[in-house]
Amino acid sequence: MQDILLKYMKLGYQYLVNHILAFLLIPTAIAVAVEILRSSPARWNSFAIDPIHLIFCSFLAVFIATVYFMSKPRSIYLVDYACYKPPVTCRVPFSTFMEHSRLILKDNPKSVDFQMRILERSGLGEETCLPPAIHYIPPTPTMDAARGEAETVIFSSIDSLMKSTGLKPKQIDILVVNCSLFSPTPSLSAMIVNKYKLRSNIKSYNLSGMGCSAGLISIDLARDLLQIHPNSNALVISTEIITPNYYKGSERAMLLPNCLFRMGGAAILLSNKRRDRSRAKYKLVHVVRTHKGADDKAYKCVYEQEDPQGKVGINLSKDLMVIAGEALKSNITTIGPLVLPASEQLLFLFTLIGRKIFNPKWKPYIPDFKQAFEHFCIHAGGRAVIDELQKNLQLSAEHVEASRMTLHRFGNTSSSSLWYELGYIEAKGRMKKGDRVWQIAFGSGFKCNSAVWKCNRTIKTTSDGPWQDCINTYPVHIPEIVKI
Repeated sequence: MQDILLKYMKLGYQYLVNHILAFLLIPTAIAVAVEILRSSPARWNSFAIDPIHLIFCSFLAVFIATVYFMSKPRSIYLVDYACYKPPVTCRVPFSTFMEHSRLILKDNPKSVDFQMRILERSGLGEETCLPPAIHYIPPTPTMDAARGEAETVIFSSIDSLMKSTGLKPKQIDILVVNCSLFSPTPSLSAMIVNKYKLRSNIKSYNLSGMGCSAGLISIDLARDLLQIHPNSNALVISTEIITPNYYKGSERAMLLPNCLFRMGGAAILLSNKRRDRSRAKYKLVHVVRTHKGADDKAYKCVYEQEDPQGKVGINLSKDLMVIAGEALKSNITTIGPLVLPASEQLLFLFTLIGRKIFNPKWKPYIPDFKQAFEHFCIHAGGRAVIDELQKNLQLSAEHVEASRMTLHRFGNTSSSSLWYELGYIEAKGRMKKGDRVWQIAFGSGFKCNSAVWKCNRTIKTTSDGPWQDCINTYPVHIPEIVKI
């Protein structure tokens, strides 16, 4: 009974604080209106309108309105996006992965056992995919194979996007591509320009080395470009090419990415055209970026290096989760005032003042972000990442369902994982007009980036997309340990 009473008291407090302006302004407006109506007709007749003053006031009103609308940031719309779905021929069941590991690391059984323990606890399923070159024994990570993977993933995503939106190559004004570990010459953005014969005056950018959070960095860059280039379309490509980055050594910290990272990619169409407002899926509200690279531990917690045998791989530090938690706190501190209702901001402020003045041992108040967002897309970097954010943000199992199921079905697809998660929510028919979505991603450097979207229209489930043939089987129960 007490819990129910506290719940309703909190709801009443939230409603009162979040609507305090309405409660104050409406009675004031009514009182002013009554007072005006009570004024005598003679007093009304005493007001004389000077034509010169009227013209001046009209000009001033037009001038102020013009300055306001010209200085107002352009609205950025997400028209649509498409995710790459690998063919079944690239599927890597646990048994296949472990068989290859035993053959490749036959002289180091401890490393094989380590990979098996990681895979058992990873949260990945049996349907994740690796590129063809990694299926060979030993793997053949050649430049041609890496280019082949990039062409397959990127071109397939763009083709799907063009089909769903009716976009023509000549209509693309801005191109932003992010791929962290594969940076050939010519660049991947040049590869796209060549394939689709894009315009010679296209503004193209190629981002590399920025980790799993690079997808939101690309969105931020595209947003800034769309603010200064009116009536434009921006195509954003987020992917990670696995072929040249498969680690063939035996260092445990560098074997982790082999167990988690899988094929994937996404193509996103952004626009600042007013006519796209009606058909766009989402409107971009905020992008918040946090960079902890000034700290040496944060800088080196995800680090590409050679092992003692000269084999190159990505070293994931044991301090990764602690550093990610610190980066998340910094990011939340910035994004909180932008999105949280007044009731949550006041509670946070009162707790902070109380800890500073009265008792430092007071438990810090964690804002309830469930009041600010209906959906959460947490980077599917691994089970530990999702568990930590669910705990810190006090989210329910349903709030992190999209992240867990994406990790299970597609693995860690790096910067594109957020779009598979958004696709999952849409495929389940949960995305309604007005819903707010929080995308959270972590990346090397170390970075924590957030994007906030508002759903522009209720999104109907479609017969295409990466989830089309399996959405009815999800969600699935994912045990703590899957015995291989």
